[in-house]
Amino acid sequence: MPEPHTITIPADLLPSDGRFGSGPSKFRPEAARALAERAVDYLGTSHRRAGVRRVVAELRAGIAELLGAPEGYEVVLGNGGATAFWDAASFGLIERRSHHLSLGEFSSKFVAVTAAAPHLDDPSVRTGDFGTCPPLEAVDGADAYCYPHNETSTGVQVPVRRPAGDDAAVVLVDATSAAGGLRFDPAACDAYYFAPQKALSSDGGLWIAVMSPAAVERIERLGASGRWTPAFLDLKLAVDNSRKDQTYNTPALATVFLTAQQVGWINGNGGLEWAASRSDRSAAILYGWAEASAIASPFVADPAVRSPVVGTIDFDDRVDADTISAVLRANGIVDTEGYRKLGRNQLRIGIFPAVDPADVEALTACLDHICERLIG
Repeated sequence: MPEPHTITIPADLLPSDGRFGSGPSKFRPEAARALAERAVDYLGTSHRRAGVRRVVAELRAGIAELLGAPEGYEVVLGNGGATAFWDAASFGLIERRSHHLSLGEFSSKFVAVTAAAPHLDDPSVRTGDFGTCPPLEAVDGADAYCYPHNETSTGVQVPVRRPAGDDAAVVLVDATSAAGGLRFDPAACDAYYFAPQKALSSDGGLWIAVMSPAAVERIERLGASGRWTPAFLDLKLAVDNSRKDQTYNTPALATVFLTAQQVGWINGNGGLEWAASRSDRSAAILYGWAEASAIASPFVADPAVRSPVVGTIDFDDRVDADTISAVLRANGIVDTEGYRKLGRNQLRIGIFPAVDPADVEALTACLDHICERLIG
């Protein structure tokens, strides 16, 4: 078998942009140039002054437009990313007991947060095999239902909906790799929360949530209950500051700006339907290639739950997926490695809206070129 560095992909097969990461994902160079142009009047200024607050206001309004926030829903921001939001939710959104769908690495991490919280009862958990989607059903005693819209580790999408027969609980949906790339009904959940380093093509360290009146009421009621909450994780402080177009503590100003740029780009091109259709085209190319291949296949067997923004592709034992990724990286095509904890002979391809479907087509041609040489 040839060494990875000895396989050269012909230039006419290469994509125009070789970034296919599942997060942090490809960001558009135009957004970085726009940030550089604002280095004097925006970067290095107070996040409580008008210059930054205008960008936060632009971001909040853009998110509401992009995700179709119903009347009365609020866009709330805080620092720390989705990981911090799990901790914050354990204080400010879960009253006593949560129910979780656990179907991958990231959904299982939220389970661990609520299981370890000393002020909460043990969570209820419905676990699905990796690559599948367990059903969402009402559970006695649950006051919050928690699941991902898109499980980034496995490439499974979960329909956003409320459990039948339970209208009193709040529904918390992790949309970190979904927001801006997947269609959904925002009225079907109470907190659609995400970090912007995936479909929104920015950096991490920030969480954004579209919250229903029921979620805000829950936050305010728990905040007044006397439950101790670290200020950094206090969702009441996050709501109050967001209403002023700021965050409780200083955010990464570049992240806020880059996110607003991506949201504006999507809205300017037709909004969520346009972005989702773009990812749909990329997914059809990638999965179509895998289904037609003699050595590859989609990891997620059920087409109905295959993610159109994160594609996971299995290979048979004639080729080594890590070697394929190494060859791709040596030729300028990066971040295609499988998720490490799955331990499969697999590639994971980010096909978020910023990725050009033509580049996905080129990637499949590169995969054919590499596999032909590895098999011999």
